[in-house]
Amino acid sequence: MAEWLYEAGIGEARAALVEDGAIIEARIERESDGPRLGAIVGAKLVEAGRGGKGALVALDLPGQPQATLVEPPPATSVGARMTVKIARMALRERGRDKPARARLADAGAAVADGPDLRTRIAESGAPVIEVRPTDTDLLEQAGWSELIDCVRTGHWPFAGGALWVDATPAMVLIDIDGEGDALALAKAGARAASALIRCCDIGGSIGIDFPSLPDRAARLAIDAAVDAALPGPFERTAVNGFGLMQIIRRRDRPSLIEQVCLDPVVTDAALLLRQGERAVGTGILTLTARGGVIDHIAAHPAWAEVLQNRTGRAVRLEADAAVKGAGHAQ
Repeated sequence: MAEWLYEAGIGEARAALVEDGAIIEARIERESDGPRLGAIVGAKLVEAGRGGKGALVALDLPGQPQATLVEPPPATSVGARMTVKIARMALRERGRDKPARARLADAGAAVADGPDLRTRIAESGAPVIEVRPTDTDLLEQAGWSELIDCVRTGHWPFAGGALWVDATPAMVLIDIDGEGDALALAKAGARAASALIRCCDIGGSIGIDFPSLPDRAARLAIDAAVDAALPGPFERTAVNGFGLMQIIRRRDRPSLIEQVCLDPVVTDAALLLRQGERAVGTGILTLTARGGVIDHIAAHPAWAEVLQNRTGRAVRLEADAAVKGAGHAQ
């Protein structure tokens, strides 16, 4: 039976749906993600747009982040106050960021945060196990570090081949690589790609490049393999003569790939703080990492305070340009 492992980390909450000892879904929720899907927020119109398009509101949140407003009220002037509901969270893409998307909230709707990660996984119906720093590291036993490494490198091995994944501004591209019989490789790749899409909650436009297949019957077999392996809802094209399939899935929030790959400093800071929570020893707890990671943690002094409270040890931050990745805690 599948069960969720949930960890309320410092600056980042994590959850993994584990079945038969393997992670089949992985989710991260960060303080920097912005307003959650479904949040009800006060806002002020800062750009009216034209013809109901291009309208922007400033949200009543720290830093006054902006959101695009879908279907603004007619004849609404700049500066008008309103209450909006977040219909899509802010997204990061290579070379650009997309602000959140909002709609007018129902009349009388009260300001409220959207459901957090803990609430959402509970709503799935699967049991939820709270993982604490003093407990056995069930996330690590299930392969959390290996999963994050696969996301970072874009390399996802499977029996008989591997997936290469790249998140471009246009779409997430998944290339199936391997040797041997093309149809067998394509079927295995279809299952692996479907599992990857589910695991990382990839939405929007997705392109899968399959090995060249000999005939239409083989391509239909791959279509069927994706339909059987990928949970809905989604739309897709058939595999074309060049081996390409396009899949469209709803995109409400950033995927794990976007969070990890497009925010490497934030990713490493969270991993370093996680190490710190589990570090063994007494005395001063030293977190050592490259300057960008240390600067990011230092910019959030509450994180070090929480870490100190959880470990009972004074925390020291140390920058070292020679340290790679997330650094180390000791």
